[in-house]
Amino acid sequence: MKSLVRSAMVLSFAAAAMASSANAAKCDRACLENTVDRYIAALVAHDPSQVAFAKDVRFVENTVPMKPAEGLWKTASEGPTTFKIYVPDPVAQQVGFICVMKEHDTDGDKPIQLGLRLKLKDGKITEAEHLIARNLRENSLKNLQMPRPGLLRTVPPAERMPREKMLKIAESYYTAIVDSNGDAAPFAGDCVRHENGMQTTGNPPPAKPGLGTIGAMGCHDGLNTHALSYITRIEPRRVEIADPQTGLVFGLSQFRQPMEQNFVKIVGVAGLEKLDMPFKPFDLPAAHIYKIQGGKIHEIEAMGFMMPYNSKTGWESAEK
Repeated sequence: MKSLVRSAMVLSFAAAAMASSANAAKCDRACLENTVDRYIAALVAHDPSQVAFAKDVRFVENTVPMKPAEGLWKTASEGPTTFKIYVPDPVAQQVGFICVMKEHDTDGDKPIQLGLRLKLKDGKITEAEHLIARNLRENSLKNLQMPRPGLLRTVPPAERMPREKMLKIAESYYTAIVDSNGDAAPFAGDCVRHENGMQTTGNPPPAKPGLGTIGAMGCHDGLNTHALSYITRIEPRRVEIADPQTGLVFGLSQFRQPMEQNFVKIVGVAGLEKLDMPFKPFDLPAAHIYKIQGGKIHEIEAMGFMMPYNSKTGWESAEK
């Protein structure tokens, strides 16, 4: 009997130790945010040895597979100061992040917008992804000094959504764009979108109806004009990171524009029948952060850059 008791105790202690070890390997919200901070500091120091990378880490920057120490690891010159938006997700063991920092080029230090995704396993980074928007417009930088307060505000418990529901709501945004249908996503009436710092919805109405009328509309009504109908595909759509506490979802995607005609027909805007689009086919890899509260999208912070049409993402071999 004593031996049976001792065996049961040993098994019990072993199970507790294994559970404790598993919990210790999980990175919580604070841990994920700290991982971002340490990663950015290492970037600026040009020293990947400061980061706990897994041996088989995969690193992709602007759709190009690289190795740590390449790309922004060589050019980063100053970390972010005030424009920082974290989206930690302990369930996915991933964190999304958008910031404004600086990198050095031949003309000196310049501001860039960085979309960052890190994935961890057993406390080590297994995937690192950079999306970098350069050549930011001077008149957009005013919107890249501080994140909008709504993006940082904690969501009251009664207005929080389950994580899986948040992911579906954020993903519906891409469908709304491709379908030119504002009803395809649950936009709040106060929804405002910024793209590389430029405010593209909810602007002051123009003195005369026209192109500016679209920019004055909200997220819902602006899509219904078909002004974005030149975007025929958004794929892949990688929406895997959500934080119910802040109501933020981080999504990565590739906008595909074949530009089969050089204009789009506009619907419902007085004095504006079409928009000329004299562009060659192109892709736009993008990172988005969505603020979801009470089941609706209130804020969209987006950044991206242009690539040749039908470019690879850099993650094809990782797709299931």
